[in-house]
Amino acid sequence: MEFPRTLLELAGSVALLLWGVHMVQTGVQRAWGARLRTVLGQALRNRFAAFAAGLGVTALLQSSTATGLMVTGFAAGGMVDLVPALAVMLGANVGTTLIVQALSFDVSFLSPALVLGGVLAFRRADAAATRDVGRVLIGLGLMLLALRQLLDIVTPYEDTPSLRLLLGALASEPLLDVLVGAVLAWAAHSSVAIVLLVMSLAAKGVLPLAAAFALVLGANLGTAINPVLEGSGADPVARRVPLGNFASRVLGVVVTLAVLPRLAPVLAAMPGDAARLVADFHTLFNLVLATLLFPLLPAYARLLRRLLPARVDPADPARPLYLDAAARETPVVALGGAAREALRLADVLEAMLAGLAEGLARADRRRLAEARRLDDVLDRLTGAIRGYLSGLDGEAMSEADHRRVTEILTFVINMEHAGDVVDRNLLVLANRALKRGRPLTPAQQDELAQVLQRVGANLRMAAALFLSEDPRLARLLAEEKPEFRRIEAEAAEAHFAAMRAGEATEISALHLDLLRDLRRVNAHLVAAAAYPVLETHGELLPSRLRRDD
Repeated sequence: MEFPRTLLELAGSVALLLWGVHMVQTGVQRAWGARLRTVLGQALRNRFAAFAAGLGVTALLQSSTATGLMVTGFAAGGMVDLVPALAVMLGANVGTTLIVQALSFDVSFLSPALVLGGVLAFRRADAAATRDVGRVLIGLGLMLLALRQLLDIVTPYEDTPSLRLLLGALASEPLLDVLVGAVLAWAAHSSVAIVLLVMSLAAKGVLPLAAAFALVLGANLGTAINPVLEGSGADPVARRVPLGNFASRVLGVVVTLAVLPRLAPVLAAMPGDAARLVADFHTLFNLVLATLLFPLLPAYARLLRRLLPARVDPADPARPLYLDAAARETPVVALGGAAREALRLADVLEAMLAGLAEGLARADRRRLAEARRLDDVLDRLTGAIRGYLSGLDGEAMSEADHRRVTEILTFVINMEHAGDVVDRNLLVLANRALKRGRPLTPAQQDELAQVLQRVGANLRMAAALFLSEDPRLARLLAEEKPEFRRIEAEAAEAHFAAMRAGEATEISALHLDLLRDLRRVNAHLVAAAAYPVLETHGELLPSRLRRDD
C-alpha cells in the first residue's frame, strides 16, 4: 500500500501546484487584466517597447499564453504590425522565467503567511480588487506549499535503486524527455508549473540534471502548442503570431538539444544547487533565443506573411470572425472578441432594414427576399456568441467582466429580437402589399422612408453606444422612444379618423402596422444599448407609472 499511497500524494501535490498557478493567473487577470491589455496595446509601437511590455505583462500574469492571446487579437485586427507582435512573444517567453527564478530560492517558510494574508484579504475586504489580490496571495502560498510537499514526498525514494535505474534511462534519452515535458506542459497549460516540478525533483537528486534540462526544453515547447491547436481554424492572419512563436521555439529546442550533451556537464559544474541550475537553464534558453531572434524579426515577419497570406476568398457571413476558442481562459481578451462579433449583428440588421427600404421604394420583391435570408445569419451569429460566452471561465472574471457579459448578451438578444420583427412582420407586410399590387401612397411612402431612415440612424447610434458607454449618448437614444410613440399615435389617429369618415383602406391599415413594427424595432435598439448604460449610471427609473407621493 505504500507505493500507491505515495503516487496519490505525488499527484495531489502536483494538482495543488497547478491550482496555485491557476489562482495567481485568475487573480491577476481579474484585478488588472484590462489595464494590462491597455498597457500592452500602447507599447506595440516598436519592437523594443513591445519586448519590454511582453516581459512585464507575462511576469504578472504568469502565462505567456494569455499575453499571446492579447497580442494575437491586436495583430489579427490589423491594429499592430507583425514585428512588434512577435517581439511581445519573445518578451513573454522571458517573462515566464521570472517567477521560476524567484521560487528557485527556498522561500517555503512564507507559505503560511501568504495563505493567511490572502484569506484575510479575500474574506474581509469589500473591494473586488482587494479580494483579487487575496486570491493571488493564496495562489502563491499554495504553490510554495506544493513545492515543499513534493520535496518531502520524493526524499525517501531518492536512493531507491529501481527509481535510479528508471531515471538513469531517461537521462540517456533526451528526445524522450523533451516529448514528456512538452506533453506535460500542453496538458497543464503552464510551463511554469512543469519547470517548478522538474526543479523539485532535481533538487533532491531524484532526476539527473541532463534529464531535467531536456524536460525544461519540452516544457518551453509544450506551452506554445495550445494556441496553435486551438486556433487551427482561424484566419491565416490570426495564426501568424502563435505559429511564429511555436516555430521559433521548435528551432531553439532542436539546436539546444543538439548541443545539450556538451552543454549539460558545463552547466552542472557551475556553482549552485540543482534547482538553481534548472532555473538558470530555463532563463538562459529563453534569453539566448530572444537575443538571437530579435534582430531577425523583420525578415521572420516577411516569411510568415508569405507562408500565411491574408484570406481573400469570400467568407460565410454567418461564420464568427472574432470568437477565438483559445481566448476563453483569458476573459479580458474573450470579451473584446465577443463585443466585436456582437457589432456584426448591428451590421446585419442594418442590411435587413436597407433591404426593406429598397424593396418598398422600388417595389422589388427580390430585394425583400434577400433581406429575409439575412435573418438566418443573424440567428446563427447570435447562437455562436451565446455559446461562446457561456463557455468562459467564470473564476477568471471580475465583477466588471460579469457585467460586460450581461451587457453583451442584452445587446445580442435585442438585436436578434429586432431582426425577428423585421423578418416576421415588416418584410411579410411589405411582401403582402407588393403581391396584391397595392403600393403605398406617395405621402405614406415618404413618411415610411423617413421613419426607416430614423431607425437606421438609431441603430448606428446604438452600436456606437455599445462601445463607448457614454451616458449622454444613451439619453439621446432613449429620448427617441417617445418620438416613435408620437409618430405611431399620429398615424393611428389619422387611420381612425379615416375609418369614421368611411375612407379607411387596407393600405392605410398596412401603413399603420409598418409604423407600429418599426417602433418595436426602435424599442429593441433602446433596450439593447441605452438602458444598460443608464441603469449603470443610476439614470433609469424602475417604472413609467406616476407615484402617488
